[in-house]
Amino acid sequence: MGHREDLLEGAKRCLLAKGFVRTTARDIVKESGTNLASIGYHYGSKDALLAEAYLSLVGDLSEAFEGEEPGASTAEPGSLERFQEVWSNIIGTMRGPGSMWRLSMEIVAMGDQLPVVRDHLAQQQRDAERALVALFTGVREEDVPEETLDTLGRFYTTLMTGLIAQWNFDPERAPDADALTGGLRQVIEAATRT
Repeated sequence: MGHREDLLEGAKRCLLAKGFVRTTARDIVKESGTNLASIGYHYGSKDALLAEAYLSLVGDLSEAFEGEEPGASTAEPGSLERFQEVWSNIIGTMRGPGSMWRLSMEIVAMGDQLPVVRDHLAQQQRDAERALVALFTGVREEDVPEETLDTLGRFYTTLMTGLIAQWNFDPERAPDADALTGGLRQVIEAATRT
Protein backbone atom coordinates (compact mmCIF):
# COMPACT_ATOMS: atom_id res chain seq x y z
CA MET A 1 0.00 0.00 0.00
CA GLY A 2 1.11 3.55 -0.68
CA HIS A 3 0.70 6.61 1.52
CA ARG A 4 -2.70 7.46 -0.02
CA GLU A 5 -4.17 4.07 0.91
CA ASP A 6 -2.43 4.02 4.29
CA LEU A 7 -3.92 7.42 5.11
CA LEU A 8 -7.40 6.28 4.10
CA GLU A 9 -7.22 3.14 6.22
CA GLY A 10 -5.78 5.08 9.17
CA ALA A 11 -8.52 7.71 8.86
CA LYS A 12 -11.20 4.99 8.83
CA ARG A 13 -9.86 3.54 12.07
CA CYS A 14 -9.68 7.01 13.64
CA LEU A 15 -13.25 7.81 12.61
CA LEU A 16 -14.56 4.64 14.20
CA ALA A 17 -12.59 5.25 17.38
CA LYS A 18 -12.97 9.03 17.77
CA GLY A 19 -15.46 10.41 15.25
CA PHE A 20 -15.01 13.42 12.98
CA VAL A 21 -14.57 16.26 15.46
CA ARG A 22 -12.09 14.58 17.80
CA THR A 23 -9.87 13.09 15.08
CA THR A 24 -6.78 15.19 14.47
CA ALA A 25 -4.34 15.10 11.56
CA ARG A 26 -1.72 13.81 14.00
CA ASP A 27 -4.04 10.94 14.98
CA ILE A 28 -4.34 9.92 11.35
CA VAL A 29 -0.59 10.16 10.78
CA LYS A 30 0.11 8.06 13.87
CA GLU A 31 -2.49 5.46 12.88
CA SER A 32 -1.35 5.27 9.26
CA GLY A 33 2.42 5.44 9.74
CA THR A 34 2.69 8.32 7.26
CA ASN A 35 3.48 12.03 7.68
CA LEU A 36 1.49 15.26 7.93
CA ALA A 37 2.50 16.47 4.46
CA SER A 38 0.96 13.33 2.93
CA ILE A 39 -2.53 14.40 3.97
CA GLY A 40 -2.34 17.66 2.05
CA TYR A 41 -0.58 16.09 -0.91
CA HIS A 42 -3.04 13.20 -1.38
CA TYR A 43 -6.32 14.65 -0.11
CA GLY A 44 -5.95 18.42 0.17
CA SER A 45 -7.04 18.56 3.81
CA LYS A 46 -7.76 16.45 6.85
CA ASP A 47 -11.51 17.05 6.44
CA ALA A 48 -11.46 15.93 2.80
CA LEU A 49 -9.60 12.78 3.87
CA LEU A 50 -12.15 12.12 6.63
CA ALA A 51 -15.00 12.54 4.15
CA GLU A 52 -13.37 10.01 1.81
CA ALA A 53 -12.80 7.65 4.73
CA TYR A 54 -16.47 7.91 5.72
CA LEU A 55 -17.59 7.15 2.15
CA SER A 56 -15.26 4.17 2.12
CA LEU A 57 -16.79 2.89 5.37
CA VAL A 58 -20.27 3.20 3.85
CA GLY A 59 -19.02 1.38 0.76
CA ASP A 60 -17.66 -1.40 2.95
CA LEU A 61 -21.17 -1.84 4.37
CA SER A 62 -23.03 -1.70 1.06
CA GLU A 63 -22.51 -5.42 0.42
CA ALA A 64 -24.25 -6.13 3.73
CA PHE A 65 -27.28 -4.23 2.44
CA GLU A 66 -27.83 -7.01 -0.10
CA GLY A 67 -27.39 -9.78 2.45
CA GLU A 68 -24.93 -12.63 2.69
CA GLU A 69 -24.37 -12.94 -1.04
CA PRO A 70 -24.94 -10.06 -3.46
CA GLY A 71 -27.76 -10.88 -5.88
CA ALA A 72 -28.99 -13.73 -3.66
CA SER A 73 -32.32 -12.06 -2.93
CA THR A 74 -35.33 -14.11 -3.95
CA ALA A 75 -37.85 -11.39 -3.19
CA GLU A 76 -39.37 -9.72 -6.23
CA PRO A 77 -37.85 -6.28 -6.84
CA GLY A 78 -40.22 -3.52 -5.73
CA SER A 79 -42.27 -5.88 -3.55
CA LEU A 80 -43.06 -5.49 0.14
CA GLU A 81 -40.98 -8.61 0.72
CA ARG A 82 -37.97 -6.97 -0.95
CA PHE A 83 -38.60 -3.79 1.10
CA GLN A 84 -38.56 -5.85 4.31
CA GLU A 85 -35.52 -7.90 3.30
CA VAL A 86 -33.38 -4.91 2.36
CA TRP A 87 -34.30 -2.91 5.48
CA SER A 88 -33.57 -5.97 7.60
CA ASN A 89 -30.08 -6.14 6.10
CA ILE A 90 -29.49 -2.40 6.51
CA ILE A 91 -30.72 -2.42 10.11
CA GLY A 92 -28.38 -5.33 10.79
CA THR A 93 -25.48 -2.95 10.13
CA MET A 94 -26.87 -0.55 12.76
CA ARG A 95 -27.16 -3.08 15.56
CA GLY A 96 -23.50 -3.75 16.22
CA PRO A 97 -21.49 -1.99 18.88
CA GLY A 98 -19.48 0.88 17.45
CA SER A 99 -21.71 1.13 14.40
CA MET A 100 -20.26 3.63 11.95
CA TRP A 101 -23.72 5.15 11.50
CA ARG A 102 -23.15 7.35 14.56
CA LEU A 103 -20.78 9.27 12.31
CA SER A 104 -23.78 10.26 10.17
CA MET A 105 -25.44 11.82 13.18
CA GLU A 106 -22.24 13.65 14.01
CA ILE A 107 -22.29 15.23 10.55
CA VAL A 108 -25.94 16.24 10.96
CA ALA A 109 -25.34 17.71 14.41
CA MET A 110 -21.92 19.27 13.76
CA GLY A 111 -22.23 20.05 10.03
CA ASP A 112 -21.52 23.76 10.47
CA GLN A 113 -18.24 22.88 12.20
CA LEU A 114 -17.37 20.38 9.45
CA PRO A 115 -18.24 22.30 6.27
CA VAL A 116 -15.71 20.51 4.05
CA VAL A 117 -16.95 17.11 5.20
CA ARG A 118 -20.61 18.11 4.94
CA ASP A 119 -20.19 19.61 1.45
CA HIS A 120 -18.17 16.64 0.19
CA LEU A 121 -20.79 14.18 1.42
CA ALA A 122 -23.66 16.28 0.07
CA GLN A 123 -22.10 15.96 -3.39
CA GLN A 124 -22.17 12.18 -2.99
CA GLN A 125 -25.83 12.09 -1.92
CA ARG A 126 -27.11 11.51 -5.47
CA ASP A 127 -24.97 8.37 -5.80
CA ALA A 128 -26.34 7.08 -2.49
CA GLU A 129 -29.90 7.66 -3.68
CA ARG A 130 -29.13 5.83 -6.93
CA ALA A 131 -27.68 2.84 -5.05
CA LEU A 132 -30.69 2.61 -2.72
CA VAL A 133 -33.21 2.77 -5.57
CA ALA A 134 -31.31 0.05 -7.43
CA LEU A 135 -31.20 -2.12 -4.33
CA PHE A 136 -34.95 -1.95 -3.73
CA THR A 137 -36.14 -2.04 -7.34
CA GLY A 138 -33.63 -4.39 -8.91
CA VAL A 139 -32.80 -1.84 -11.63
CA ARG A 140 -29.14 -1.32 -12.49
CA GLU A 141 -27.80 1.89 -10.91
CA GLU A 142 -26.91 3.38 -14.28
CA ASP A 143 -30.50 2.82 -15.49
CA VAL A 144 -32.22 4.68 -12.64
CA PRO A 145 -33.86 7.80 -14.17
CA GLU A 146 -33.13 11.21 -12.64
CA GLU A 147 -36.81 11.84 -11.89
CA THR A 148 -36.91 8.59 -9.89
CA LEU A 149 -34.00 9.87 -7.80
CA ASP A 150 -35.96 13.05 -7.06
CA THR A 151 -38.83 11.03 -5.61
CA LEU A 152 -38.07 7.43 -4.67
CA GLY A 153 -34.37 8.10 -4.07
CA ARG A 154 -35.11 10.91 -1.65
CA PHE A 155 -37.83 8.80 0.01
CA TYR A 156 -35.35 6.01 0.74
CA THR A 157 -32.62 8.37 1.98
CA THR A 158 -35.13 10.08 4.26
CA LEU A 159 -36.09 6.70 5.72
CA MET A 160 -32.42 5.81 6.07
CA THR A 161 -31.57 9.06 7.86
CA GLY A 162 -34.52 8.62 10.22
CA LEU A 163 -33.52 5.04 10.98
CA ILE A 164 -29.94 6.04 11.66
CA ALA A 165 -31.16 8.70 14.07
CA GLN A 166 -33.51 6.34 15.88
CA TRP A 167 -30.96 3.54 16.14
CA ASN A 168 -28.41 5.97 17.57
CA PHE A 169 -30.82 7.72 19.91
CA ASP A 170 -32.94 4.85 21.22
CA PRO A 171 -31.94 1.42 19.85
CA GLU A 172 -34.37 -0.36 22.19
CA ARG A 173 -37.36 1.33 20.52
CA ALA A 174 -36.01 1.79 17.00
CA PRO A 175 -38.11 0.02 14.37
CA ASP A 176 -37.05 -3.22 12.79
CA ALA A 177 -37.80 -4.26 9.21
CA ASP A 178 -41.10 -5.87 10.23
CA ALA A 179 -42.33 -2.63 11.80
CA LEU A 180 -41.27 -0.57 8.76
CA THR A 181 -42.97 -2.98 6.38
CA GLY A 182 -46.11 -3.03 8.54
CA GLY A 183 -46.18 0.76 8.50
CA LEU A 184 -45.75 0.88 4.72
CA ARG A 185 -48.49 -1.71 4.32
CA GLN A 186 -50.84 0.53 6.36
CA VAL A 187 -49.94 3.55 4.23
CA ILE A 188 -50.65 1.58 1.04
CA GLU A 189 -53.98 0.30 2.39
CA ALA A 190 -55.08 3.77 3.48
CA ALA A 191 -54.05 5.29 0.14
CA THR A 192 -55.90 2.67 -1.90
CA ARG A 193 -59.16 2.67 0.06
CA THR A 194 -62.15 3.60 -2.03
